[in-house]
This record gives sequence, C-alpha cells and structure tokens, in this order.
Amino acid sequence: MYRNTARILVTFAAMVAVWLLASPVAVFAADAIPGEGVYVKVIFSVGAMIGAGLAIGLGCIGAGAGIGNAAAGASEAVGRNPAAQGKIMMTMMVGMAMAESIAIYSLVISLILLFVNPFKAFLFG
Repeated sequence: MYRNTARILVTFAAMVAVWLLASPVAVFAADAIPGEGVYVKVIFSVGAMIGAGLAIGLGCIGAGAGIGNAAAGASEAVGRNPAAQGKIMMTMMVGMAMAESIAIYSLVISLILLFVNPFKAFLFG
C-alpha cells in the first residue's frame, strides 16, 4: 500500500514539475516568433526546446552513470592491488573521458536543436 501511494505521489510530482518547466517555454516561444501561424511555430519551438532538454538530460545521466561505474571499479581495484595504482588510474581516466564524450555529444545535439534547427527551414520556408 505504501509503495503504491509513494509511486502515485512521485508521478504527480513529476507531472507538476514538467508542467512548471514547460509553461514558461511556451510563453517565451510565443513572444519570440512573430507572424502568422504562430501556434504551429510555438508548438515547433516548444518541441525543439523540450527535445533539447531531454537530449542533454538523458545524455548526462548516461555519462554520469558511466563515470560513476569507472570510479567505483577503479577504487575497488586499487583497494585490492595498491601496487598497480598507476595503470589503473590511467585506464580509469581514459574510460571517464570516453564516457564524458557522450555528454558533449548530447550538448552538441541540444544546441543544434535550439539554434540551428535543420527542420525549421523545411517546415516554414
């Protein structure tokens, strides 16, 4: 019973958070794009903003999980064999850099969606 109530409360809190975060985006998008067919442009702009937010958010979650796993594994390995610390730390740093590159790629995708959206010219001429 307690788990169902907690799940419902978390779902409700997530829905309220999404609503609070998305409503200013719609207002700013309506002010930023003048002209006819404003609703279509607003929906497109809001979709691009939400897509950019999801891209950077999910990309950073993945990168954070990868970096955390790399650090945990390296700490455990150094604890078991302190003599191999140099090799372990070097491998860990390379792994962390590779995981961080995913966050950088997601940042690039979100910036493309926000500022250089290739579909804007296709849809609106």
